[in-house]
Amino acid sequence: MHVYDLTVPQLIKMLNNVDRWLVAAIAQADRRKYDVNNLMKQRLAPDQFSFDQQVQAVCDNAKLLVARLAGRDAPAHADLETTIDQLRARVAAVVGYLAGFTPDDLAGAEDRRISLPWMDGKWMRGDEYVAQFALANFYFHVVTVYAILRHNGVELGKREFIGGVPMRS
Repeated sequence: MHVYDLTVPQLIKMLNNVDRWLVAAIAQADRRKYDVNNLMKQRLAPDQFSFDQQVQAVCDNAKLLVARLAGRDAPAHADLETTIDQLRARVAAVVGYLAGFTPDDLAGAEDRRISLPWMDGKWMRGDEYVAQFALANFYFHVVTVYAILRHNGVELGKREFIGGVPMRS
């Protein structure tokens, strides 16, 4: 399987899932008569990112993962979102960015040298980056977004987390 197939479609799928969770949070807030933006600074533990930062991290991890594999610069986002609607717009912008990639854009990505700022000049091959770091880091933040919403009573289950899966008969 090509690195494109392991990354771009799955990242888009999960970002779309996150957006559906945000819609569910809005619906719950409407039903329970509170401002959904109260969720923005919620967190699971004092030393973890807040909800808004977790969604920003999901978006950043997705765009940077693919940009690095393609040898491109990712678009910058200033982390200025103060509302759930603004977070939804950021998610949509990243989905749009990722949708612009094709398998050809990631040709040879498995062997591309990926070095991150904290790696002190060391590097990983692209396939190692995807399998050993990037997807795990992306999912860490996705799970935390999900957990904060669940912790705050948003009705989400495993199906909402996983989303659609390809079924064949």
